[in-house]
Amino acid sequence: MKLYFSLFFFIFSVFCFSQDLAILKYKGGGDWYGNPTALPNLIKFCNENINTKINPKPQTVETGSSDIFQYPLLHMTGHGHVFFSETDAENLYNYLMSGGFLHIDDNYGMEPYITKELKKVFPDKDLVELPTNHPIFSSVYIFPNGLPKIHEHDGKRPQAFGLFNEDRLILLFTYESDLGDGWEDTEVHNDPADVREKALKMGANIVKYAFEN
Repeated sequence: MKLYFSLFFFIFSVFCFSQDLAILKYKGGGDWYGNPTALPNLIKFCNENINTKINPKPQTVETGSSDIFQYPLLHMTGHGHVFFSETDAENLYNYLMSGGFLHIDDNYGMEPYITKELKKVFPDKDLVELPTNHPIFSSVYIFPNGLPKIHEHDGKRPQAFGLFNEDRLILLFTYESDLGDGWEDTEVHNDPADVREKALKMGANIVKYAFEN
């Protein structure tokens, strides 16, 4: 019991006082390293606009590593295959249930794989679409219509899906939006300034929400 309490207190302390985030490195061959300029740009935007003090150089942590517990927010992206081992799934479960938050941004083509692998983490939970009045769309900046559309792929509307532990959103899956592309350096995709701004503001909302809930 004493050991359990000490571990809980350690995790609680990290999540309460840490303001860092990390990139989640997963197995399966998907490009977890995609959009290399995205998170540094989002961090810079947050530090300048919403009073965060995030390390400007995001770290990389592996799904099955205890290092994930050092970060209240993990970011995951890619275009294709994702695989969680039994150890990965158990580690993610413990992380999310103890207060962590995972943002998965589909960079295009990730959805069928991540949907399947999340069932290993939460066999009894399904991704549910967030309503436009969910607090994550107004934690800093107001998005009355929900998730913004940043890049076009299949002509589908952008959707934000979540997994919940009771009333707490513990995982956000952004689909057909491509927020990460909008966070990248301007010359990477040549997005208009207003589109990049929308992406960065929505990203700031996610960061704010994850740090405070």
